[in-house]
Amino acid sequence: MSILTDTCKRVLVTCMGLLPGESVAVISDTGKKEIGSAFLSAAFELGNDAVMVVMKPRNVSGEEPPDAVAQVMRASDVVLCPTTRSLTHTRARTEATAAGARIATMPGITEEMFYCGGMTADYGVVKELTAKVASLLDAASHVRIVKEGHELNLSLKGRKAVADTGHYLRPGEWGNLPAGEAYVAPVEGTAEGELYIDVSVAGVGKLSSPLLVSVRGGIATDFSGGEAHRLAQILEDGEARNVAELGIGTNPRARLTGIIVEDEKAYGTIHVAFGENAGFGGKVRAGKHIDCVISKPDLYLDGQLVIRAGQFLF
Repeated sequence: MSILTDTCKRVLVTCMGLLPGESVAVISDTGKKEIGSAFLSAAFELGNDAVMVVMKPRNVSGEEPPDAVAQVMRASDVVLCPTTRSLTHTRARTEATAAGARIATMPGITEEMFYCGGMTADYGVVKELTAKVASLLDAASHVRIVKEGHELNLSLKGRKAVADTGHYLRPGEWGNLPAGEAYVAPVEGTAEGELYIDVSVAGVGKLSSPLLVSVRGGIATDFSGGEAHRLAQILEDGEARNVAELGIGTNPRARLTGIIVEDEKAYGTIHVAFGENAGFGGKVRAGKHIDCVISKPDLYLDGQLVIRAGQFLF
């Protein structure tokens, strides 16, 4: 048995709560099929029925998979998605979890992550911190993000945060692996200010230099700095520029590597996403969801400083 397959078995049992007789679907693409195959082998070794579907990589995170893939997801008890781009914020994922599937999406995951980094965290510790951060977001109405003299203000009034703990044990539960973030959909139209991004952007990767996004009325309007033109091209116009998510990383073992699925989980980071948020409490369907990660931010909830330079103050 390979170390990779052994780790995949632990994921199935510990993170997904796989039971005898449950069906497993592995949704992968041509860029991540080796990891997909390891999950398939792990499911077989545990004695479960499993299928693997390999598709072409999506062009951007949040792009829908083919209808046949969505059907397989809806028909399965446990769904694992090691893919190049994210399927997290898609209708296919939303409909599958509504049907009772337990889903772990793993956009951009690498074999190295199974040996070090966010996948190796103590998920009991991650769960405790993530639940605490989610409760703080639930209680807050106003958020202020400050980085290098730039600030972005937004409203969370009436919105419910999601705790992505790495444990998806009940029907309909879902999240990322590696896990470790609390996130929420800000109220559409309320974000105002400037977002200073210095780590990575989904679809772009690790930034060579920081970029600055101006936001007015909840919509990204202007882009400047390193790789700004690439982010502007990805977001194009319209609903793709909606400020869709505020997330806070809670995984002490997650590293900043330029791969969004791990970067956004790193302890004390913040990420703001543009585009779709209908799958976790928002109202926008944009066909894409683009995360942008900020290191060592200051974060204020209802005027109280809760993160200073990437360190939690509670």
